[in-house]
This record gives sequence, structure tokens and C-alpha cells, in this order.
Amino acid sequence: MEKLKVIGLLDNSSEREQNTFFNNTRSSLTVSTDMKKVETDFEWLDLMEDTIKYLDNILRNPNRFIINEEEIVKIELARKTTVESIRHLSKHTNFIQKIEDNGDVKPSKILNILKDESYDTYENRLIYTLIDNMRNFVEIKKKSLITASSLKDIKKAKFTAKSNVGREQVFMELNYTSSLIDKKEEQGEIPVEERIKKLDDDITMLCNTEVFKMLKKLHVARVIPPIKKTNVILKNTNFQYAMKLWNYLQSHVANDSKVVKNYKKYEDNGILKEYLNNTFLLDFLAMNTLNTTTSKEKKIEVVNELTDNLIQRIVELNADLPLTELKDQIGDKIALIKYRKEASLSEIQNVFSEHIKSYLEKIENMSL
Repeated sequence: MEKLKVIGLLDNSSEREQNTFFNNTRSSLTVSTDMKKVETDFEWLDLMEDTIKYLDNILRNPNRFIINEEEIVKIELARKTTVESIRHLSKHTNFIQKIEDNGDVKPSKILNILKDESYDTYENRLIYTLIDNMRNFVEIKKKSLITASSLKDIKKAKFTAKSNVGREQVFMELNYTSSLIDKKEEQGEIPVEERIKKLDDDITMLCNTEVFKMLKKLHVARVIPPIKKTNVILKNTNFQYAMKLWNYLQSHVANDSKVVKNYKKYEDNGILKEYLNNTFLLDFLAMNTLNTTTSKEKKIEVVNELTDNLIQRIVELNADLPLTELKDQIGDKIALIKYRKEASLSEIQNVFSEHIKSYLEKIENMSL
């Protein structure tokens, strides 16, 4: 990268001028920073979308068991006579009304057994609880939905400074603002809002299945951890995916987006203020380039500084010489250089005089 031209202003200014400017500088710097960082992910959404089909498989082929309901009814109300009914009658002969001549038994009452299927199993209640947890989780997400990670970083500074160089008064005021707003959208063809809407519809579909509605009607007890490791839960593929989602929901809360905020406002007296004081000097030197002429005082100051630096250099190079001898040598050199300069000027004047004299003689001859 090419050297900044403004740096050359420092090389062209005297060290004395810079020190005077810095010593007379009075400045203040107020800084404020406002940062907000939001980190969110949609692992829960991916996981639920992947698990819906396995939950649907479970509810289409639910785990069930047979319930036998035994009831003693009048013979004319009996729907079906089973082996259990005959065995019960043989033990309860008081229900026999009469025995026909051919040996047929005519009971007055008989045991009636009704067989019914029940979905109220531990595995089904587990899935019922999981679907209900999913629905609650999504509802909370929809109320405070953050669809993307984001970063807001705003920096502000107000710098004021004043100084004087001789009779010149200098004042500067700087207002600085830096704003970074970055929003990282989730990658994918379908927007997050549409995916959540589709998931919500799928959960509603699961809630409308016969098994779910039956368990809801029975007001079955919800399953609470720890989960019983039954053979179905351990070995059935559909339940393995369901348990993966169960474990995730148990370890995550619905509002698990990470939000980091940091706001500061303070008076800075460190390196930042020192940097800006330096730029204050550069601004002063830059504005001085507007001057069309250099003041007499400025010329004297530059000459004095150059003289000081030259003498210091001469002394360093001749450190072994006695002071008197060094003065004599310097005096001789100055006299010689001055004589050469005066001699040169005298020679130039003589040449001009001769040419002017010759020119005048030619003019006189032409007039004659």
C-alpha cells in the first residue's frame, strides 16, 4: 500500500511545532457502544419434521390389549354363550331354572363376557404425552418467533479538542458513528414461517387420529420421566425416533435462543484518545497547507531548528576536537563559504557591466 500523503505533513513540520501543539492540546472523548447478538437454531424444527411420520406409523398401528368385561344377565339378554359362561354356570347352579327331560339345562341367568380393545397402554400414553409436548413447544415458539440469527453493533464517539500555536487558536469537533446490522437468514427453499405452519398442521392431524382422541376422552395420565424401557420402546424403530425427540424436548426449553446484550457509555482517556489527538495535529497541518506564504516567524523558526540540528551533527562528528579549535574551524569554513558567495556575485556583476557598456557604445556609433 502506498504511504499516506498526510504522513508527509509530519516530516515537513518541525519537532518544536509538534511539541508546542501537543502541550497546548486539551481534548475530551465520549464513547458509547451498543451490541446485541442473537444466536438461534432450528434443530427442534428439523427433528420434529423428521419424527412426524414415525409418530403417524405408531398411531396407525397402535399397541393395544383386550379387556374382558364380565356381567351376569338374564338369559334372554345374553348375546353370546362362551366356555367361560358354561364354566361359571356349573359353579353357580342357583342360576339353573330347570333341566329338561332330554337333559338340556335352561338357566335363568348367565355370565355374559364382553371383549373390548383398549388403547390405554404405557406406550400409547407415552406417544400421547409426546404429541402434547410438541404442540405446547410449537405454540410457545410461535409467540416469540425469532427466524434468524442477527448481530447489531453500533459504535459512537464524540471528540472535541482545542490548542494554540502562537497566536493561532485551533478547535475541532468530531462525531463518529459506525453501524453494523447483520441478519443471517436460515438456509433452505421454504421459509421458517411456512415450515412451522406445516408442522402445526401435521401435529393437528396426529391429534385427530382415533387413538389420540380415545386417550384424550379417557383422560389418561401423562407419562413422566424416567421412561420405562419396555420391549416395544427399545426395539421398535418408530419408538426409537420418538424417544430421540422426547429426550430433546426434555433438555431444551422453547425460548432457548441465545441473546447477548452489551451497552457502554464512558469517557475514554486511553490509547483511542491518544490516536485522535494525533489526528488533531494532522488536521492542523493539513489546514496549514492553505497558507499561500510562509510567515517571517515561521522562516526564522525553521532556520533556527536547522542550525541547531547542523551544529549538533558537527559536534557529534568532531567529538575529539577541543572546543576552541572546533570554533576556529567552523569560523574559517563560514568565512570561506561567504567569500566564495560574495566573489561569485562580484564576477557576475562585472560580466553584466562589460556587456552593458559594449551595448551602449554600439548605439552611439549607429547614431553618428
